[in-house]
Parts: sequence; structure tokens; C-alpha cells
Amino acid sequence: MRKEANIVGDCMIAMSEAGGIAWRNNTGILKDKTGRPIKFGLCIGSSDIIAIAPDGVFTAVECKTEKGKATPAQLRFIGAVKSKDGRAGVARCGKDAVDIMLGRV
Repeated sequence: MRKEANIVGDCMIAMSEAGGIAWRNNTGILKDKTGRPIKFGLCIGSSDIIAIAPDGVFTAVECKTEKGKATPAQLRFIGAVKSKDGRAGVARCGKDAVDIMLGRV
């Protein structure tokens, strides 16, 4: 089974080749050298890839392995994007990501 990191890379390449602009969105918390927690990424549950579709529509793609499932927070983020007329969804391969970005799903 392919690793999620490889799927993210495939999706970003496919989205760029299809005319989109895509950024990797890592999220989490790390401690600095004093032990203070530093949060990074958009927000809890935000998608792996944030993009602009060729037609200018905000797009968020959560990448998962064949058996992977989106968390409730990830599903809430996808729903929030869709509620504002953005495009969002779960991709398991580059084609899925392009279909989400182009509004085919």
C-alpha cells in the first residue's frame, strides 16, 4: 500500500499539471527549544493540500490511503469549504484530486 505522503505528492503534481496552484498544508504542534508549544498549519482538520483551481475557486484536498478515513475535524473543514462555494473532498490518487479541483465530484 502507498504511503499518504506519496499520495499527497502525486495529487499536488496532478493538480499543477491540470492548471491549478497547490500548496502543502502541514498542521500540528511542536515545542520550541524552551518547551513552548508552537502550532502550525491553517487549523485543526485543515486539508493536506490547499489550492486555487484554474478558474480561481478555492480548493482543499484531504489525501488518504486506500483504507484511510477522514477524521471528524477533517470532514468539518471540507464541509466549511463547500458551504462557501469552494471545492473540497478526499482524494486517494492524483485523478481524484483533479476531479475535486475541477468540480467534477
